Amino acid sequence: MISRILRVALMLAAMLAAGPPPAAASAEAAGPGPWGFAYVRSASVVDANRQGGSWPAGLKAEASPGGPGQVFVRFPQIGIASGGVAHVTAISRSADWCQVQEWRQSGTDEIVAVQCYRYGGTPVFTPFSVVFGHSTEILRPPAAFGYVHWDGSAVAGQFNSSAPAAVNSVLASSSPGIWQATLPGLGSAGHAGNIQVTAVDPAVPARCKLGGWTSSATEQKIVVRCHDATNVPLNTGWSLTYHRERAVASAFPQYRFAYTFDNAPDTIGGYRPSPVALSHNSRGGGVQIDHVGTNRTNVLFGEVNGYRDNVQVTAFGYGPEFCNLYTPWELYSTYVTIRYVICYNGTTQVRHPLMVTYLSAYGSIS
Repeated sequence: MISRILRVALMLAAMLAAGPPPAAASAEAAGPGPWGFAYVRSASVVDANRQGGSWPAGLKAEASPGGPGQVFVRFPQIGIASGGVAHVTAISRSADWCQVQEWRQSGTDEIVAVQCYRYGGTPVFTPFSVVFGHSTEILRPPAAFGYVHWDGSAVAGQFNSSAPAAVNSVLASSSPGIWQATLPGLGSAGHAGNIQVTAVDPAVPARCKLGGWTSSATEQKIVVRCHDATNVPLNTGWSLTYHRERAVASAFPQYRFAYTFDNAPDTIGGYRPSPVALSHNSRGGGVQIDHVGTNRTNVLFGEVNGYRDNVQVTAFGYGPEFCNLYTPWELYSTYVTIRYVICYNGTTQVRHPLMVTYLSAYGSIS
């Protein structure tokens, strides 16, 4: 199944080449960037033990309700005039998802507006995990980091860690709901690293996912696919982050992080995905995926557990499937367990390829 998707990605490259010319924004200046994440338990409560950021010690992220299913997350004193990227993952026992509506500066703070829906388009509140970052660190291979914010018609923000002048680009397909992002200078010998994709739309229900992936020595080509409140392809905005041997937000030395790719969802029992470069653990601990019960994926990362942490997941494939977290992740003395990731086609739970990433701000704030 995975090999078929990757072959489709190669076909998409040819199809997309006939689309409009690449859109690009100026690369953001190199240097440290603000970042923050939070687990929002209710429309007005952020879990104190599952938030972290580059803000001064003693400050906390906050949440406030908007309309039905809408929450405004305030990250203190990390506001930026423009740029950056945000991702969100729903935590629900139903076929729910969350999308980002916008992020913006408010005084010295950064506000991320999150909207959640039930399959079919009914606004609902569900707990969620959200991360924001304005990452600008130039990295030496094999480490790599890049992101793209597509606003629905053009690249509104982007960064590429290979060089200050490196510019990511996007080609839109002639078919609705399909794009190809190219990240030059972040190439790898075979598939390596992790990708997260989130819909960004202020007005209508939208879901986005990783729809294909082609690696070469010089670049990463990543296909994004989006759908509406049901299963109809949709032209919308989205955010994409590619990270290899770095966390999913701005990379700081005190991070503990891990990621993996469940690329064999029909495997019975526990396994570590192949090739090895699809998984990484910054502490050198284990990475294991277990398929337990019906259509439930359990992910274990050894030795990276810490307080103030975050998890994001993204579905992989060319269909309308999407994934969320069944419950919040669990910390143990020497490991973290993500129990469980659930994927849906409509309201039906299915086994489906997915990517998962974990980070902890262990020791980075008081």
